[in-house]
Amino acid sequence: MKKNILVIGGTGKTGRRVVDILKSEGHNVKIGGRNTDPKFDWEDFSTFAPALEGIDRAYIVYYPDLAIPGAKEAIKALSEAAFAQKLEKVVLLSGKGEVEAQACEQIVAESGVNYTLVRASWFNQNFSESVFLEPIQSGHVALPMPEARIPYVDADDLAAVVSKVLLDDSWNGETLEITGPRKLTFGELIDEVSNATGRKIMYHPISMDEFAEGMKSAGLPDTYIWLFRYLFEEVLSVDENQYISNDIEKVLGKKAIDFREFAQKVAETGIWDAPLTEPI
Repeated sequence: MKKNILVIGGTGKTGRRVVDILKSEGHNVKIGGRNTDPKFDWEDFSTFAPALEGIDRAYIVYYPDLAIPGAKEAIKALSEAAFAQKLEKVVLLSGKGEVEAQACEQIVAESGVNYTLVRASWFNQNFSESVFLEPIQSGHVALPMPEARIPYVDADDLAAVVSKVLLDDSWNGETLEITGPRKLTFGELIDEVSNATGRKIMYHPISMDEFAEGMKSAGLPDTYIWLFRYLFEEVLSVDENQYISNDIEKVLGKKAIDFREFAQKVAETGIWDAPLTEPI
C-alpha cells in the first residue's frame, strides 16, 4: 500500500536519499523545509500541523543536531502535532552516544505515535559532501582528538535502513544503532582517502581550542562551534560510544559499506582532487 510520507530535512545527506528510495517505490513523498509548500520551520511550531496534514508517516531529521538547546521543545511540539494528526508512524534520526539526543528520543517514544529510533554514527559523507570536503581538497586536514576511533557509517546504508523501518511495522518501538563495519582514527581515514585518490593528503592533529578558533575565523555561528566541541569532547572522547553494531545487516540483510569502498567510489568522481588554480 502506497503511503503519504513527509521527509523533514529532505534535501540533506540522509533525507534526499530517503526521498529517492521512497519515490522509487511509488510512495507520495513530501519534503518539509522552510522553502516548501506548506512550509516546515523548526523555529516556528505553527508550521508543524499544516505540514503533517494528510501525512501517514514521517522521517524526522532535526537540524543541526538533537543535542543543541531548543531541540527538546521542538521535538515535543512536533510529536504532539503528529499524535493529533493521527500519524501511523515516525522515524527519528538520532546521534549515537549523545545523551541530549536520547532525551529527544524519549519524547518521541512517549508521544503515543508508533516509532523507530535510528542512532547513527558519523557519516562517511562528512568527508565528501560536508564540512571536511574542502580540507581534503586542499591536501591538509586538521582535526582534534587523533586517538578517537569511529565506526563511520555510509549515508546510503542509513537511508536504506530508514526507508525500510519507516514502512515495516515489525520495527515499531525499536532503537537501532547504525555504524560502519570498522573503526578508524582520523589519521587512518585520511590514509584511506590518500590511497584511493593517489594524492598525498596530510592529517594534522590540533587542539580543540585551535579547531574552535578556526571555525570562528571561518565565520561559523556559535551554535555550530558549540556543537562540534560537544561532539568531540562529550561523544567521540568516550570509547564506549563508538562500538560497532550489526543492525545494518540485521535490517537490510547485507554487510555495511566500509569506508574503503566509499573512498574508492568517491575518488572515481574526482571530487577529492585538488582544486584548480589560475596560472600566475
